[in-house]
Amino acid sequence: MSRTPRDRTNLAGKRPGKIGRAGRDVSAVEPLNIVHGTLPSREVILRFIADHPQKASKRELAKAFGLKGDSRVELKHMLQELEQEGMLQKSRKSLIRPGALPPVTVLDITTRDKDGDLIGRPAEWPEEQGVAPAVAIRQQSPAGRQKGKAPVAGLGDRILAKIFPAVDRGGPAYTARIIKVIDRRRGAAMGVFRSAPGGGGRLLPIERRGEEMVIDPDYTGGAEDGDLVEIEVARLGRFGLPRAKVLSVVGSVGSEKAISTIAIHAHGIPHVFPPAVIAEAEAAKPATMSHREDWRDVPLITIDPADAKDHDDAVYAELDPSPDNPGGVIVTVAIADVSWYIRPNSPLDREALKRGNSVYFPDRVVPMLPERISNDLCSLKEGVDRPALAVRMSFSGEGRKIGHTFHRIMMKSAGKLSYQQAQAAIDGRPDDKTGPMLETILKPLWHAYGVMKRGRDRRQPLELDMPERKILLKPDGTVDRVFVPPRLDAHKLIEEMMIQANVCAAETLEKKRQPLVYRIHDGPTLAKQEVLREFLATLGISLAKGGNVRANSFNGILAKAEGTAHQTMVNEMVLRSQSQAIYSPENIGHFGLNLMKYAHFTSPIRRYADLIVHRALVGSLGLGEGGITPDEEASLDDIAAEISTFERRAMAAERETIDRLIAHHLSTRVGEEFAGRVSGVTKSGLFITLPDYGADGFVPISTLGTDYFIYDEAHQALSGEKTGLGYRLGDSVTVKLAEAIPLAGALRFEMLSEGREMPTAVRSFHKAGRRDRDQVRKKPGTRPPRGRR
Repeated sequence: MSRTPRDRTNLAGKRPGKIGRAGRDVSAVEPLNIVHGTLPSREVILRFIADHPQKASKRELAKAFGLKGDSRVELKHMLQELEQEGMLQKSRKSLIRPGALPPVTVLDITTRDKDGDLIGRPAEWPEEQGVAPAVAIRQQSPAGRQKGKAPVAGLGDRILAKIFPAVDRGGPAYTARIIKVIDRRRGAAMGVFRSAPGGGGRLLPIERRGEEMVIDPDYTGGAEDGDLVEIEVARLGRFGLPRAKVLSVVGSVGSEKAISTIAIHAHGIPHVFPPAVIAEAEAAKPATMSHREDWRDVPLITIDPADAKDHDDAVYAELDPSPDNPGGVIVTVAIADVSWYIRPNSPLDREALKRGNSVYFPDRVVPMLPERISNDLCSLKEGVDRPALAVRMSFSGEGRKIGHTFHRIMMKSAGKLSYQQAQAAIDGRPDDKTGPMLETILKPLWHAYGVMKRGRDRRQPLELDMPERKILLKPDGTVDRVFVPPRLDAHKLIEEMMIQANVCAAETLEKKRQPLVYRIHDGPTLAKQEVLREFLATLGISLAKGGNVRANSFNGILAKAEGTAHQTMVNEMVLRSQSQAIYSPENIGHFGLNLMKYAHFTSPIRRYADLIVHRALVGSLGLGEGGITPDEEASLDDIAAEISTFERRAMAAERETIDRLIAHHLSTRVGEEFAGRVSGVTKSGLFITLPDYGADGFVPISTLGTDYFIYDEAHQALSGEKTGLGYRLGDSVTVKLAEAIPLAGALRFEMLSEGREMPTAVRSFHKAGRRDRDQVRKKPGTRPPRGRR
C-alpha cells in the first residue's frame, strides 16, 4: 500500500513549494483568518473541514485551532448544532460537508477535460443529492511513490483514490491521487448480438437505460446470433442509431447460466481462477497439529441450508458447571481456519482480495476461494479432522456475556444437519440422524439460544419484517417458482451465535490494541430522519427529533404499525432511512445490531473481511503461523474501502440477475393482470412490486389518467389535482403487465386500480402547490409547468 504523505499544510493553507505531493497546487489557497486558542466562527469551521477532510475529526479540529478546556466544549456544541442543522454529517469518526466526498473514494473515470486530463465521478452517489461531483484525476509519476510503480488509469477504469479539495475554484471541486486501479475499461458496454441479413447486425442492450446500436459487418468480431458480446461505441452520429464494434464474445444467451453470465461480465466480477491460484490450492496439504488444541471429542455440529456445499461454522452448547454462574451456559462456535491456508500476499490471497467475497446467484456461486479450499480443506465435513478457530463464550442466566476465550483447534464435526432437519427434531419429529443427538446436542443448543435471546431482547437490535424471497430454477435454468422460505428458530439460533462470536472477535482485538477491520453501520443521517419523520406524521406516528435516535426507537415505530394496513409501507420506509453497513478500520459501532464492537469473523470462506480478522487473532494471540503482517496492518484503510465496494458490486449483480430471471419468467404473460403493491413513488411514476414473484416494475405517470398528478414526498404519494384520488406507498393495487424486457430485467405495468381518496394533509399540500403554480403562470414570460401528456 502507498501511504498518503503526511499533510504539512499549515492553517493558512500553505505548504513549502508550489506543488504538493498529492499533485495539487497549494500555493494559491486563500488564507483563513484564524486566531489560535480562540473558538473560530461557524464559517471558518465549515471552510476548514471542506479544505482539510483528513483533519475533520473533533480532536483534529481542536488541535488545529489550538483549543483547550472550555473552548473544546464550545467547539463540541458548535459541531453538534451544525450537524442538527444539516450543515455537517458524520462519516466514520470524521465530519464532512453533506454531499462532500470522503477522503478515500471509489471513482469511475468517465471523461477528459479540455486539457486532456481525466475526470472521474463517485461510483456510488445518492440520486437525491443530484449530480455527482467531478474529480480531476492526477496521474502520478513513479518517482512520486515510495515503493513500486505508480498506478496508471484510463477512460472507463474504476479506481480507489485519495481525495483532496481543489484549489482552482473554476474547475472540478476535487482532485484525486490514484491509490489502486480496481477495474479496467469499465467504459465497454455489453449486449446481445442479433445478426442481420447480408452481414452485420444490431446490439440489443442489457441495461434498462441502454439503447440499441448498429454493428457493421466488419466489426462483428465473429459474433453469432444470440451471442452475449462486449462492445465499444465506434461512432456517435447526429442522426440514426449509434454504431458499435464487438470487442469479445462472452457466450450464448441460450445457455443455462446466461442470465448470471450477464451480471458477472457487466459488473466485472472475477470468475475464472488464474492457473497460479489453482496450482497453489491443489498443492495445499492438510493442516497439522502445530499450535493447536485437540477438540476432536467435542460434539460440534454444522447447521446449514440443505443445498450448502461448504460448511465454515459449527456450534455446541452446554450448561456452565461453575457455581458462580447459576443458570448460565457455555456456547462454543468453531470457524474454519482459512488463515492457515491463505497466507498474506500469496496468489490465493491476492485473488481473494480481488474478489472480496463470494457472489451468490440462483444458478451458481462465484466463490472467493477455489473449491479445493472452500469445499474441501476448509469445509467442516462430518467425521473428518479439520482445523478451526474457536471461541468459547460464557453467558449468565439473564443472557449477558460474562467472558470468552479464543482457541486454535483441530475438530471433527459430529453431524451435518440442515436447518429444517434440526428444527423438525426440536419440534418432535427427529429422524434417524437427529434422534441420537436430540438430548445431548440439539436440546442444549436450543436452551442456550433461549438464554442468549434474553440478552438480545434487552439489547433491542433493529427488527425489520422484510421477508426474503428465493427462486427455484428448472434444469434448463429458467424459473420454476418463487417462494418465501419460513423463518425458523434454527435460523435465529445460528444467527445469534454468529453475532456474539463476531462481538468477541472485535473485543479481543481491541483489548490487544490490534488493528482490524470492523463491520460498522452508521445511524440514519439527519436528512433521512427528517424524510421519515414527515412520512410517519401522515400516519399519526411520531419520531423524536435530534441526533440520538437508537435502533429501539424504530422498533417502537414498527410495533405501532404491526397489524395495520401500513405495516409493509412503514417497514420499507424505515429500511430506506438506514445507512449502508460497510467495512472500516475505524470503529463507530453497528447501529442496526445495537452493538458498539462488531467485526466479521464467522465466514472466512466467503468474505475477505473475516480472513483479515482471523489473521489478526492468530497474530495478536500468538496462535502460530498465518498471522497478520505489518504491510496488511498499514493497508487496512484501502482493504476496507475495496471490500466494501466489492460487496456492493455483488449485491447489485445478484439483484439484477433476479430481476432478469423474473422478467424472463413473466415475458410470456404480457397482458395478464397481477396483484401488486406500490413499493416506490417518484415524480415520474410508481414502482410496483408483485409479492408473489418478488418482481419490480414501473407505471409511468403519463399512463395514470387524465388528471394532473402531484408528487408529495412527505406523504410518499402521487395524487390527482382535480379529483384528489391517488396512490401512496404500500397501497395494494391491480396492474396489467404491458411489457417485459428479459435481458434488461425490466417490467412495465398499466394501472387498473382506481386511486383512493388522499388524506386531508395531502389535499392541503395540493392547494398550496396550486397557488404556487398560479403565481408562476401570472408572471410575464413564464410557462406553466409541464403536465402529463
